[in-house]
Amino acid sequence: MQIANTVSQVQKTTAAVRANVGNVIVGKSEVIDLLMVALLSDGHVLLEDVPGMGKTVMAKALARSLNLAFARIQGTPDLLPTDITGVSYFDQRRNDFVFRQGPIFAQVVLFDEINRATPRTQSALLEAMAERQVTVDRETLQLARPFFVVATQNPIELDGTFPLPEAQLDRFFMRLRVGYPDEAEEMAILRRFKTTEPLADLQPIVNSADIQSLQDAVRQVRWEPDVERYLLAIVRATRQHPSVQIGASPRATLALYRACEALAAIQGRDFVLPDDVKTLAPLILAHRLILSTRSRLNNESGDHIVATIISTQPVPVEPND
Repeated sequence: MQIANTVSQVQKTTAAVRANVGNVIVGKSEVIDLLMVALLSDGHVLLEDVPGMGKTVMAKALARSLNLAFARIQGTPDLLPTDITGVSYFDQRRNDFVFRQGPIFAQVVLFDEINRATPRTQSALLEAMAERQVTVDRETLQLARPFFVVATQNPIELDGTFPLPEAQLDRFFMRLRVGYPDEAEEMAILRRFKTTEPLADLQPIVNSADIQSLQDAVRQVRWEPDVERYLLAIVRATRQHPSVQIGASPRATLALYRACEALAAIQGRDFVLPDDVKTLAPLILAHRLILSTRSRLNNESGDHIVATIISTQPVPVEPND
């Protein structure tokens, strides 16, 4: 009974957040739910889409709905690691060095066009994303919880960009695409933003403590052994696929495991279904695969490979009583 009540709270809170963000963002309820899946799983998201899709507004609306501190970083080739983590400066009045925190110390950090930053600057995120801490001048500083990074990159632009290395990609819990709105949604966008700015009036509906409580709650979602084995079979198949040079790591396995728990709770269930694994596996595994040279030359993609694996794995079926 306690688990059912907890899951119900997760579902109600997510529905409230979805509706609140929906006051600003037209449609895209699935994307909002997946952002919540990543947040409740204590993960980070890579949004890979063309400019102008509302990624920044969506991140701001989510941060305001959750009453979390928000910061935005614009990726440029001259961006330095200290522009992200912060810098120590000499304060003459104190006659000592003082550390000025960078935007990474917010709770929701939007890194726009992350692939425009140099690899050295990109690496400044690694410790923060993996360990929720920043080391500056030999001193380790803890980040506030919850801590959620949303990074964006344009998949079709190559000039002046630095592709994210595999270690950086693996830090992203999930890769999402927002996608174009349909005609009715785009008409609604025109009318909604004609005379008002809905983001300015958006009010928070939960707080940081609520989110941390929900993060703990989703861990109580149950797994049937057959569904756990189904998840493992999909992940392990990526390591044996002929088109894949390096398959999904155990970190990816754990990410998929946690994401399934969060999605089940968001949908009001205290147990995971095989459909949860099917839905989330491409979003969590595809960007972590390193394909063989031949596969890349043949324009194969991680999404296609994961979809193929899912289609060939037998799905566990609940036995009849």
